[in-house]
Amino acid sequence: MKEIEEVIDARGLLCPEPVLMVKRKMEKRSEGTIKVLVNTAPARENISRLARNQGWQITIAAAGEDCLITLVK
Repeated sequence: MKEIEEVIDARGLLCPEPVLMVKRKMEKRSEGTIKVLVNTAPARENISRLARNQGWQITIAAAGEDCLITLVK
C-alpha cells in the first residue's frame, strides 16, 4: 500500500511550535518521509538541526516565499 503523503504546514507559526510539530511526527514515525512548509529562517534552521540530530536526511527547496523541508530516514 502506498504511503499517503502528508505535509506539515507550519507557516506563520513562531518557534518553538514548528519544531514541536515535527518532533511529534518523528516520534510517531521512525522512518519514511516527512515534509514541512515553513516561512521563517529560524523555523527552517531549528527543524533542520532537530532532524540532523535525530539522524534524518534533509532537503530544503524554495516554494515561492516559503521553504519546503523534506526529511527522509
